[in-house]
Amino acid sequence: MQTIAHFIGGQSVVGPDDGRSPVYNPATGEQQSEVALASSATVDQVVENSVRAGLAWAQSSLSTRTEVLFQFRALVASHAQELAEVIASEHGKVLADGLGEVARGLENVEFACGLGEHLKGAFAHEVATGVDVTSLKAPLGVVVGITPFNFPVMVPLWMAANAIACGNAFILKPSEKDPSASLLLAELWEKAGLPAGVFNVVHGDAQAVEQLVAHNDVAAISFVGSTPVAKHLYETGTRHGKRVQALGGAKNHMVVLADADLDLAADAAVSAAFGSSGERCMAISVVVCVEPVGDALVEAIASRTEKLVVGPASDPLAQMGPLISSEHRDFVTQLVSDAANSGAKLRVDGRSCTVANSEGGYFFGPTVVDGVTTQMGVYEREVFGPVLCIVRVNTFDEAVSLINANPYGNGTAIFTRDGGAARSFVSGVNVGMVGVNVPIPVPVASFSFGGWKDSLFGSHHMYGPDGFSFFTRTKVTTTRWPDPATSSVDLGFPRTR
Repeated sequence: MQTIAHFIGGQSVVGPDDGRSPVYNPATGEQQSEVALASSATVDQVVENSVRAGLAWAQSSLSTRTEVLFQFRALVASHAQELAEVIASEHGKVLADGLGEVARGLENVEFACGLGEHLKGAFAHEVATGVDVTSLKAPLGVVVGITPFNFPVMVPLWMAANAIACGNAFILKPSEKDPSASLLLAELWEKAGLPAGVFNVVHGDAQAVEQLVAHNDVAAISFVGSTPVAKHLYETGTRHGKRVQALGGAKNHMVVLADADLDLAADAAVSAAFGSSGERCMAISVVVCVEPVGDALVEAIASRTEKLVVGPASDPLAQMGPLISSEHRDFVTQLVSDAANSGAKLRVDGRSCTVANSEGGYFFGPTVVDGVTTQMGVYEREVFGPVLCIVRVNTFDEAVSLINANPYGNGTAIFTRDGGAARSFVSGVNVGMVGVNVPIPVPVASFSFGGWKDSLFGSHHMYGPDGFSFFTRTKVTTTRWPDPATSSVDLGFPRTR
């Protein structure tokens, strides 16, 4: 059985005391490898290596960093197919989805390539007689990215590209469920000319994460995952004096008004709910129908959903792959069954989905649940699967109140032709990312990604301008070149006049 190793200082490493965890192919249910789980000694090794490499990288010129970033961008683009295939083999998403993930990750690398502009400081001349003030953006040191299984390429690129551009050493702790893509990224960084040790990969479980978060030589933690873990890491990291950005879960609502283009809205709902089998933090999981649009919209959504093709990435016709594990499939199944038992109507039922020649795979068919109430588990929980809940309300104000009452505030959308209603919606919802006739409002890389409420812990959003702010700290220098003849002792507080 192949063992997937760590990548430390440019070398594949497996510590003598490291544990092991199985890695499965979700489309077949078969174990295909095992991944090393870092012991305490291995975690110390990767941090120590990062500290050494980071000291030199922090002193590197901006032109050197820019050249590495451009080379890395070209290498990721040329290896997009290979990256998508690795994603498919361990995550299960179809190749088109994997290629889309790589493309969105590339946007963030491209933004980081402009580091010369993003890292500009400020200068003020003659703030007082003979006094100038300069500010600069300095790297933090060693920073850690803890990333989820659902985007094993895109999310690491959200973090690493900006962190490295800012002059930090970056440790990636990917999900142990699909770890191989992180190693391919490490190889591409090395080929791009990044010095060994500036980008390291360490695999591990909760014990390794806790050690990284508490380590004295780690300056910052960037995390994407579930809300309970995000909150825990934020509280733990800040208690240890770390800078932390921790993105949590979501329950994204899409409001459809009676004046909306129903075909457009139905296409958007199906695409946003079932892409990547719903395993996206920006997936639409609730469609809020503002009556009288409900019956017609649900029928349009159901008719499209029933035509979706579920299968492994090896099937060129497949639009949607399996879930990440059998345990997660069982969790989704239970939520859907509980909803049905509580009075919801399964307009499309994916629980009995089977795929020919992939009977052992973790497949769950696209599911549309009508008549959902806010008391049902399928609404209260983050399902993270191909389940679209339909909630019906009578007014626009009810729809906004429903969204604002939810503890999550990651993404939301409204479908309407009414500009006034759209503007009121954007202003009135307590959500970090909003789409108007756009179902998945993930910002382009020149803006920043982040939700509100229980979807984000910390003061910085992810990537874009906030990414450069998170991975740097400001140093201000006040300079005077005085005439010695004017010098005197003055114990008063310094004044600028």
